[in-house]
Amino acid sequence: MAEDTLNIYEKKAEEMTATNMITKEYRFSKTKGGFLSLEFEGSTYPRIRVVRLFPFSDENKYLSIREYGNGDKEIGIIEDLSLMSEDTQKLISEQLKLYYFTPVINKILSIKDEYGYAYFHVKTDKGECRFAINMGANAVTKLSDTRLIIKDVDENRFEIKDIDELTSKERRMLDLFL
Repeated sequence: MAEDTLNIYEKKAEEMTATNMITKEYRFSKTKGGFLSLEFEGSTYPRIRVVRLFPFSDENKYLSIREYGNGDKEIGIIEDLSLMSEDTQKLISEQLKLYYFTPVINKILSIKDEYGYAYFHVKTDKGECRFAINMGANAVTKLSDTRLIIKDVDENRFEIKDIDELTSKERRMLDLFL
């Protein structure tokens, strides 16, 4: 009995650590609701998520294809999107644009700090916007000495491509987060 239990754990560990590479022969399609589905190896996944494993350095390489819900279990990895068919590239690119929608902050109009939250009023490449961040939740991530990603309380992402392009007043408002 102990040996059977050990075999079960070994099998589960093998499944958890296995990496399936997804190639051209897998079939991606768009659902009626605009989501992405996948058929491969005799299984149909009615809704999947595409996650960039290296979102800032290699945005079209090493894309994790995950089962939606079910703990977002990984189905496989696309090593390089450019090696997939044109149709698949288009479908996956659309999903990535939706999932990684990240307005770029061009101007900071105000930042107000109240009760552990910071309230931003900014102008982005997509228009004027207001959002809040939790001050204690590492909401601001430095990607380089000058590039920032800010994640608001609703997990929306905003980017400042170069803080040196902001005015000195705008940089002073950001000092609290740097």
